[in-house]
Amino acid sequence: MPLEARRDSHPTNDLTAVLRRLADALDTDYDVVDTMDLLVDAATRFTPAVDAGIVLADGEGRLHVLGSTSERASDVEEAELGIEQGPCLDSFRSGHVVETVDLRASADRWPEFAPLAARRGLRAGYAVPLALRGQRLGALNLFFDRVGVLTDQDAAVAQALSEFATIGLVQHRTLREQTDLAAQLQHALDSRIVIEQAKGALSYQRGVSIDEAFTVLRRHARSAGARLHDVAQQIVDRRLTL
Repeated sequence: MPLEARRDSHPTNDLTAVLRRLADALDTDYDVVDTMDLLVDAATRFTPAVDAGIVLADGEGRLHVLGSTSERASDVEEAELGIEQGPCLDSFRSGHVVETVDLRASADRWPEFAPLAARRGLRAGYAVPLALRGQRLGALNLFFDRVGVLTDQDAAVAQALSEFATIGLVQHRTLREQTDLAAQLQHALDSRIVIEQAKGALSYQRGVSIDEAFTVLRRHARSAGARLHDVAQQIVDRRLTL
């Protein structure tokens, strides 16, 4: 689908509004999981990326997948962390953008990750660190289904999305500095588990794919002005049927 068509289909077409939401940790409705979902969703709406994933570091520097646009992206990110090689890891460790024009040609650099991603239909990647003043929080990984490089405009959008999300995360952690960071991340991970359970339940109930189930879950949460975790918990507890 052409980039412009995807932009028009998004309920929040204003990139400025998305950036504002990413950075607004003072909002009483700010939630790490929702923010990461907004980040990966925007990354595929405002750039040619077909998939995106986000990883965040815990108190000991270990990375965890906190958001993805699809099961494919989630699987690839989890595999990347498992084999400990790939653009997202390199971006996090170096603090720099890692652009992969052709994943198939990167087998020397990532002998396990490159063919794995290619088998899933991913041909190129663009990883952006989430870092602020030397504090590295994680990385955003954009995936593409064709070989090539991003335009300067697309690269600027990806950078802006990651920077504004980083600002929000840092502010959020600062506002809650009395709380152990590991506990905050654990809460986010627990929320993600509930969301995965809800996706499975919806997939079974409606006879649709996991990705389609997540679209239904996300759409309902946004239309109701509710957090993904809260809607997911209601579905898991059988207090809500979509």
